Amino acid sequence: MTWNELYWDIMYRKQKGESIEELEERFSDADRSHMDCLLHPEKHAVVWNVKDCDCTGQDCVAACIFQAMEVRDGKVSLNPEKCTGCAECIEACQNESLDFSKDTVRVLELLKEAQEPVYALVAPAFVGQFGREASPARIRTALKQIGFAGMIEVAAFADILTLKESLEFKENLDKPGGFQLTSCCCPVWIALIRRDFQKIAGHLPPSVSPMIACGRIVKELHRDCKTVFIGPCLAKKAEAREKGLEGAIDCVLTFQELEDLFQVFQIDFSRLDEDSKEHAAAAGRLYARSGGVSRAIRECVDSLGHHCEMKPVYANGVEQCKELLGHILQGEIEGNFYEGMACPGGCVGGPKRLKDVEEGTQMVNEYAAQASYATPGENPYVIDLIQRLGFDTVEHFLEGSRILTREL
Repeated sequence: MTWNELYWDIMYRKQKGESIEELEERFSDADRSHMDCLLHPEKHAVVWNVKDCDCTGQDCVAACIFQAMEVRDGKVSLNPEKCTGCAECIEACQNESLDFSKDTVRVLELLKEAQEPVYALVAPAFVGQFGREASPARIRTALKQIGFAGMIEVAAFADILTLKESLEFKENLDKPGGFQLTSCCCPVWIALIRRDFQKIAGHLPPSVSPMIACGRIVKELHRDCKTVFIGPCLAKKAEAREKGLEGAIDCVLTFQELEDLFQVFQIDFSRLDEDSKEHAAAAGRLYARSGGVSRAIRECVDSLGHHCEMKPVYANGVEQCKELLGHILQGEIEGNFYEGMACPGGCVGGPKRLKDVEEGTQMVNEYAAQASYATPGENPYVIDLIQRLGFDTVEHFLEGSRILTREL
């Protein structure tokens, strides 16, 4: 039985109700490492060796910018302590010996066994990824059919972080050099700065990502609930496990993994009712594509009446990000707000997307244009969330809560 056949067989049997113990007994003759990865992904790194790779690392090892891939005794292996989940090695490996961590079986177990509600937290790039018939409202219906208690758009928490970083923008301009690095979205961008560009890391606001903010706030409002983040990014699996951030997110699914679940449950979007809710302003929805964070912050700064000109510069793709950070480190400053995303086109170009970058960008832009509110300060869902957390105003929340803060 091939690796792929084993995956699908386990998926269908798990959906029918077989326990982990029953699956382990049924597939006792299967490769034990494959079985353990599929049934207990939390014990393994986010990149898996699904077969021996003897390419001597000319492709996958060379592709890893964090030196997480190593050659030992002629075989390629992964150092999980260094891996950020950027997925460059998977795409580069000519032998197709590497695969990304799959949490689908774990999520099926969670939906079956959890005594508490399980919420699906969907990344801003989700719109249109599952086809034109799969509207956000129908995706919400589909997720509830699968067993989730509800669907929450992480773009609303991008709205909250937009407010936070907009308020911090002027403060960062007063620092030597006078600029701000965004810290909101991309874990690979953050890891790159922390590892290779420490001298300018002080220009990062100490903000968590929208994913972590969403998980923390949902768990604050719904004690003991479980959270599953869904997006196009493999690096989010590593971020969810990061020291100081762990606990906010219980599982991370990619869009490809969610599509697998839709297939197992035989979801037909054309037959589903629409369960409509509006969580996010245009600002948060735009986080999904390159330049979206910069635009959101700029418009929010203007709406707050700050008397400072914002000059954004953004990069997408690992090489562009490294080049931009190198220029900043050398004092070659062109702007005062710098946004970096490791994937070409931003999150819509994530390695586990279902649509190409151009189509994904177009759909995100259309969805943002449909929003009832342009900036976070206008978004009643954001105001309601903050009040439910016990704060009278946005300013009091941002000043008095540590829920949006990380150690850098």
